[in-house]
Amino acid sequence: MLIRRAEINFSDVVDLRIDRDRIVAIGAQLHAQGDEPVIDADGGALLSGLHDHHLHLASLAASRASLQCGPPQVHTAEQLAAQLKARRGAQGWLRGIGYHESVAGEIDRHWIDRHLFDRPVRIQHRGGRLWVLNSAALQLLDVRDAGDDPLERIDGRLSGRLYDNDRWLRQRLGLERPDLAEVSRHLASLGVTGVTDTSPNNSPGEVLWLRQAQRRGELLQDVLLMGDASLDGFSAEPVEAGSGLPQLTIGPRKFHLHEAHLPDYDDLCTDIRRAHRAERNVAFHCVTRAELVFTLGALREAGTRPGDRIEHASVTPTELLEEFRDLGLIVVSQPGFIAERGDQYLDEVDAADQPWLYRLKTFLDAGVLLAGSTDAPFGAAEPWRAMQAAVSRRSAKGRVIGAAEALSPEQALALFTAPLNAPGQQLPRLEIGATADLCLLHAGWRRARADLAGIRPRLTLRGGRVIWAG
Repeated sequence: MLIRRAEINFSDVVDLRIDRDRIVAIGAQLHAQGDEPVIDADGGALLSGLHDHHLHLASLAASRASLQCGPPQVHTAEQLAAQLKARRGAQGWLRGIGYHESVAGEIDRHWIDRHLFDRPVRIQHRGGRLWVLNSAALQLLDVRDAGDDPLERIDGRLSGRLYDNDRWLRQRLGLERPDLAEVSRHLASLGVTGVTDTSPNNSPGEVLWLRQAQRRGELLQDVLLMGDASLDGFSAEPVEAGSGLPQLTIGPRKFHLHEAHLPDYDDLCTDIRRAHRAERNVAFHCVTRAELVFTLGALREAGTRPGDRIEHASVTPTELLEEFRDLGLIVVSQPGFIAERGDQYLDEVDAADQPWLYRLKTFLDAGVLLAGSTDAPFGAAEPWRAMQAAVSRRSAKGRVIGAAEALSPEQALALFTAPLNAPGQQLPRLEIGATADLCLLHAGWRRARADLAGIRPRLTLRGGRVIWAG
């Protein structure tokens, strides 16, 4: 493939040839060879393909057929009740997502029953750790007040709440894994050529499912897969040389902490050491100050290895920055949450913690490796919008959160272009020999950088193959 008049590395307008999965020539006025495809970039910026360093593929695919139950679509109990009542009389399960306490408080099965009682309902909290089921759902699952299932009971009675047990629910429902084609095409249309799936319960079953989806052409992106201890020493079926198939690589052991139920400290240190002995990194979900302090203590005790990660680092006091650097940790942040949830943060987060929300520039200035992600479906699967939020630091209502944490457009782009297996590393240059994971924009970078949220790539290539043509 020959791409003519493409702007590369934010400056030079050149012709560029791709052979198989590599850039093999760069120069002025390269001649087409035989019947090779020729694309005129017309001065559009040619960038490295984007990498979303933290999302959840199965949940993202399932979310496409789910009812939105929280902001920004639903803000009040009355709005959610109306949504549920409108779905009375229909058949089959109703799956809701994105719920937050700001809508109707701590809902339980009785709250859902009041508004929708004649079909099974399960509603997921936007944090991804909690499902709330109504009475019809509990009955269909054959769950009773007296039982050995993992659902919450208060004074011996089922509340309908299920914490941290997606695997149990999926097995009880007999759910088939979702089709990934629509989600993958959407990501490709945004220039995404690789993703990191950070679901903590990923196991060999998920490895096989994702590899099969790649082989079918359903999943177009390279995947780095986090998961539980069952992936220690496990490797995905290798890709044949020249097959053009995406890569699937086993990633860090994922620990999903919850401030109210922190694990035994000594057991956690043992698990960290076990992962390291298996030559796996570790990654910790940390959205509160307490979770972060607990994690840093365990990592200091157990030891770290290059590539260990903190996911979110939602609240990071300044006095902890030196420890991040000294431990060699990578931070994977979600700047899009500033735009999507910023107004709620300003209304609900302690004023003393607000300057520490989703810090960006402070990490870079402190020499901490930093990468970006969307956390889809718990955030919008829109990396360009997340980059814009990293630059503007504005909420949906235009309120500025942590102005000192703002990045330049180039720094924001770099959050999403580092290698999957080395998040936070320097933005790669396009040069001869580089892998042809690319996205072509409609305009040059000088114009595109003024409105990152509005970018929709013209062309996306992974491994030299077109996976999106807009």
